[in-house]
Amino acid sequence: LSESGVPQLVQPMIWDYAADIDVEGKVQLIEKYRRCGFSKVWFASAFKGATGVNQSLTLIGHHLRNQLEWLQVASRSPVDVLEGIALTGWQRYDHFSVLCELLPVAIPSLAVCLQALKNGGYSEKVKENVENLLGMSNLEVDTFMR
Repeated sequence: LSESGVPQLVQPMIWDYAADIDVEGKVQLIEKYRRCGFSKVWFASAFKGATGVNQSLTLIGHHLRNQLEWLQVASRSPVDVLEGIALTGWQRYDHFSVLCELLPVAIPSLAVCLQALKNGGYSEKVKENVENLLGMSNLEVDTFMR
């Protein structure tokens, strides 16, 4: 890869939507990319659409944990390596699948994930901020909200 010139043309994106990603493995992968000549990498997380092909509601806690795991990867990586995080929200698993987790039911998850990334973690203050932004009285992250 180093000799091909590709590292000067593109920036790799590392995708993982799990709630328990292999943080150490991702840090090692970033180091491998750096040794190949890539100066920047992107992360891809998800705020919805990555937990089941026919999922109707979004389990916020799963996606919040995914963001928190990516924050751990970022904190253990060289300061200048992360270009950004693509916060994805998949609508279906493939072109032949039914729609899953439509955007309206996932907006609370999007808000929680964005605030967690912006604030470098999740706390009671972050939760209150999301509740205020969305006009909600009781945000639940570990159960399906109605």
